[in-house]
Amino acid sequence: MATDTHGGEKHSPLEQFEIKELIPIEVAGNDISFTNSALMMVITVALICLLMLAGTRKRAMIPGRWQVVAEMCYEFVANLIRDTVGNEGRKYFPFIFTLFMFILFGNMLGMVPYSFTFTSHVAVTFAMAMVVFTGVTILGFAKHGMHFFSLFVPPGVPLWMWPLMIPIEVISYLSRPISLAMRLFANMLAGHTLLKVFAGFVPLLGAAGVLPLAFVGALTALELLIAFLQAYVFTILTCLYINDALHLH
Repeated sequence: MATDTHGGEKHSPLEQFEIKELIPIEVAGNDISFTNSALMMVITVALICLLMLAGTRKRAMIPGRWQVVAEMCYEFVANLIRDTVGNEGRKYFPFIFTLFMFILFGNMLGMVPYSFTFTSHVAVTFAMAMVVFTGVTILGFAKHGMHFFSLFVPPGVPLWMWPLMIPIEVISYLSRPISLAMRLFANMLAGHTLLKVFAGFVPLLGAAGVLPLAFVGALTALELLIAFLQAYVFTILTCLYINDALHLH
């Protein structure tokens, strides 16, 4: 580990993203150890379940605070599906709601000091993006059969432009999981790194660290907003991809 000029340890801003083995597990020569990333995912799922159980336990006409939060989350995702996919998208609500809540809670938990942001790892975000991409592709073929390939031919394009437009549309379609994964991963990685860098200036500057401290506070508020927006963007793009699979153009 690097040291500063006074002999003390100098912590890298990227150290917070290090995956640490908590419980070593090896099966048939494969390392499937339980890590801090897996722990945060388990905590995320547990918190979501607790919120929904607390919010739906009483089902009162005059809702309590937890029921209000649960209903707000439900209505937000339901309206999102209704606006992007239509009534036909209601059957996919459980998957989309789970995806939104998992990303949102994962992002928000990453803002807690000394926690771990699993959405800042491209392996996690790419796995979620591939699940969406694979599911949407299967859905498209299940509903339309070989006619699903018409998605790669924009309506109104003359025949002589097909050799140019079809490769562009295919590349655009195949890049969906990459763009989904990289957008979430890059935003969370960059935001947390920037927070760590500016937070490191505060103790070094002493009394003059008031300005960096104020900036860290403002940056934290911005990062909380970005944590929500990235969950929203991932979810709304998933809805749009489902809409494409159901309705083509």
